Amino acid sequence: MGHYLEKLAREFATVVVTGGSSGIGKAFIEQLHSLNGSLVFCNLSRTEPQFDRAGLILRHYPCDLGERDGPQAGFRALADDLQPGRILLVNNSGFGAYGPFPEPNLEHQLAMIDVNVRALTALTGLFLPLLRERGGAVVHVASTGGFQPTPYMATYGATKAFVLHWGLALERELAGSGVQVLTSCPGPTATDFFLRAGFKQRVLSPALAQTPEQVVRETLSALARGRRLRVCGWKNRILAAVGSTLPKTWVTALSAAVLRRVRLAQLKQK
Repeated sequence: MGHYLEKLAREFATVVVTGGSSGIGKAFIEQLHSLNGSLVFCNLSRTEPQFDRAGLILRHYPCDLGERDGPQAGFRALADDLQPGRILLVNNSGFGAYGPFPEPNLEHQLAMIDVNVRALTALTGLFLPLLRERGGAVVHVASTGGFQPTPYMATYGATKAFVLHWGLALERELAGSGVQVLTSCPGPTATDFFLRAGFKQRVLSPALAQTPEQVVRETLSALARGRRLRVCGWKNRILAAVGSTLPKTWVTALSAAVLRRVRLAQLKQK
């Protein structure tokens, strides 16, 4: 990796990641550890991450971010363990669902809002005084789905639209405060996202999806360059630009047609 990424990783003392047990969250831990072996990682998730990396300093704080007091409990557990220095907060946890609302059930839809929106907002607010005091950065993992309405993934797309717009607004509010905010928008990524959304198998061709490692490298590169927004992958940047410029009713109809044509419903668990 480039020297500028190593310089970035040396700027932080602690990295707090939500959902670091798999996918993009796990890739953040692996890549940042490769860049700076002295970093201390704090993971907030229900499942403890498993790594086979010598020298990795990882502290797991089990919590369910979908529960009402989950973010507060996680923050209280790790706050006293934070070592002095700059903090990088990676708000990565999130999940989706595919199908007409409210499939698979209303409870799943509401839990999605709790994790994708409420927990991210709560954790950012809880960490903000420390970030202002010590300096640091916040990375919000949004999605290209946040650039347009997404029929059959309506709640998921709406939660990511919140993350996208809220992250950009927060960055402006914190300009000059010593706290950097980056909103990263991956497109389809080869993770367990679709499995949790209700499918029997991953449904994306490798040619259409980025790997978590590619997403994280692009995100860290954008953070090192002081960017506010990163859409990961050139194809996704084109699609996001189209989704941002066409009339909302047009792009909604296009999104619905694309999701229907993929016929993802055939792969759902019965």
